[in-house]
Amino acid sequence: MKKLLIIFALGLTCVSANAQDEPKFTAKPSGRILMDAAYINPQHQEDDLKSGVGIPDMRVGVGFSYGQWKGKVDMGYAYGKVNLKDVWLQYNFDKKNFLRGGYFIHQYGFQSSTSSSFKETMEEPQSNAVFNNDRMIGLMYEYDGDKFLGTGSVVVETDAMKNTTDQTGNQAIGAMTRLLYRPYAERGKMFQVGISAGIEGARYSSNDELNHKQFTLSTRWPTRVAKVNSQQAVVTDAKTMYKFSPEVMYSQGRLAVIGQYFWNQITRDNDLHSFTGSGAYVTLRGLLKGRSYAPNMGDGGIATPDPGNMELCLQYNYTALSDAKAGIHGGYLNDWALCFNYYPNKYMIWRVRASYTKVTNRSGFEDNEVSILETRLQVKF
Repeated sequence: MKKLLIIFALGLTCVSANAQDEPKFTAKPSGRILMDAAYINPQHQEDDLKSGVGIPDMRVGVGFSYGQWKGKVDMGYAYGKVNLKDVWLQYNFDKKNFLRGGYFIHQYGFQSSTSSSFKETMEEPQSNAVFNNDRMIGLMYEYDGDKFLGTGSVVVETDAMKNTTDQTGNQAIGAMTRLLYRPYAERGKMFQVGISAGIEGARYSSNDELNHKQFTLSTRWPTRVAKVNSQQAVVTDAKTMYKFSPEVMYSQGRLAVIGQYFWNQITRDNDLHSFTGSGAYVTLRGLLKGRSYAPNMGDGGIATPDPGNMELCLQYNYTALSDAKAGIHGGYLNDWALCFNYYPNKYMIWRVRASYTKVTNRSGFEDNEVSILETRLQVKF
């Protein structure tokens, strides 16, 4: 009997040990709501820009983890349309290395460090909107060290999430990387320099004659109350896009400055001249209330300021989508923006943005100048 009790006790011990070794599955719901109001004053009404209010983004999703695995599913409900946002699964090799696969924004430049609703100037720089990509299906490896961050991605064109291959044909693929060196990355003292590069094949078009023989590069006026293109360059007879983007960020105490340059070139068939587009932005950030900025290590950027902080941001952006040698006139854009941000708690942000945007040299459109005053109440949980 005594032997049976010992065996039974050992069995319970093994079961208990196995239960302790079993990873715990956790799931956490998430969501966000953006509520905007904008006064828009264009010089010419040709762009059909009107003042008003809107809810440009509302999301509901869930994040989950199980041992070394984690993932996210996020659905958007903007302006009555349902669409997928982030859908990905990630395996963490250790605290510094992971591999992520699915549908998400791949690292390319400083703007990759924040989602679309967490841009410090309320809207992302137009140069990033043009020369970077939105979410794409693909695989991304990331190494996140103390002084170095490096990523490498293999991606499929954006229309792979919207159309099947019997519609798109053979899908275009691409690759990109972001390499970042940060000798200082601590609260109150940050400095980093980096470079991103990529290559992509020509994209899908519903026009059979243009399918995988074109790139359409475009950006909107800086408001989501009205979604109207401010620039657009349609590059036909396209073969391959090559791109690179150097970046720099410096922060000391309550001040921070960010700069990034974009260069994209599209090679073309039929002896047509390659198309080259470029752009750049500079952002100055200052805390009116708050002790200092802190790093966001995993994404290679600046963390959202602490609850109770107030911030003032000034940004200049330049975007060129006209190339006379290629015979394409998508326009030259200059944008100045001043933004006030208040972070009342960790779930809410209130923003006020004033901007002046001038666009010239657009084929088929008059030059235009647009002044915008807008505000946003943002809730994230």
